[in-house]
Amino acid sequence: MRELLIPFATGLTIFLFGLQLIRFGLETMAGRHLQSVLLRFTKTPFRSFMTGIVATGFLQSSSAVTVLTIGFVNAGLMNFTQTVGLILGTNIGTTVTTEILALKIEDFALPMIVSGAAIWLLPWKRFAWIGVVISGFGCIFLGMNIMQWLAVPLKEQGWMTWLLSRGDAVQTGLTAGILMTAVIQSSSATIAMTMGFFASGLISLPFAVAVVLGSNVGTCVTGLLAVIGANRAAKQVAVAHLLLNVGGMLLFSPFISAFADWVATLSANPATQVAHAQTLFNIICSLIMLPFTSTYARFITRLVPSRELRT
Repeated sequence: MRELLIPFATGLTIFLFGLQLIRFGLETMAGRHLQSVLLRFTKTPFRSFMTGIVATGFLQSSSAVTVLTIGFVNAGLMNFTQTVGLILGTNIGTTVTTEILALKIEDFALPMIVSGAAIWLLPWKRFAWIGVVISGFGCIFLGMNIMQWLAVPLKEQGWMTWLLSRGDAVQTGLTAGILMTAVIQSSSATIAMTMGFFASGLISLPFAVAVVLGSNVGTCVTGLLAVIGANRAAKQVAVAHLLLNVGGMLLFSPFISAFADWVATLSANPATQVAHAQTLFNIICSLIMLPFTSTYARFITRLVPSRELRT
């Protein structure tokens, strides 16, 4: 068990620390401009959609943008209807991290960490936060590389064989993606591990795609936790986010095998196949829903009772 827990805990900690460094560095460089952009460019569904993509790609975290949006709605700075397009955009923006991970540049992890630290120590503080971001990317590549070590003991001890024999691989993958992401609070980390396992031949591509779809639902837990004690409009944001992602997962679930076959034709690189699966899934689901944002907002408004929603 130790050979599983040590690389998992170490790799996950370094990976999540890297994500925090990137977010902290970029938020510091952006200052209050990011909040101004979110409040200014969400007047129409399409503008909200594009803003969600850019903001999430910038922060490398859909959860961070969702929580920030919930805070704005709770403070009365933004109404619920404005947020639906934003949520759709965050689902696409979060794929930027995964596509970067698929570039297979983990060999540069330590040089990136060292060079980022060196930039931070330079006297030109104007560029210091760029060094933080570079080190952050180095950390997520290093953490991903460490978590890939899990593949060997998992294969040797038969854990994955046991898991996959418990039932349908797709259903197992969906459940694993939801639970793992809900626990570690990072769909990027879940997908990074999935990339490593698939590249090692530990799991099949349909199973990996199912984990990706499940992780989209698991990441909604952060938003649900953020609205505890918030007002009704803020809770509508969290519910809208959850139902959108659950709906997308249910829509794609019957076609995961065919979807995986299509994704496999797009690249010979296993990690890139998983990254493309997440990107295509989120783009397709978001574009399907974009024309119906106002209708969906009215549905959520009726679904969430006028009294305070229990959380």
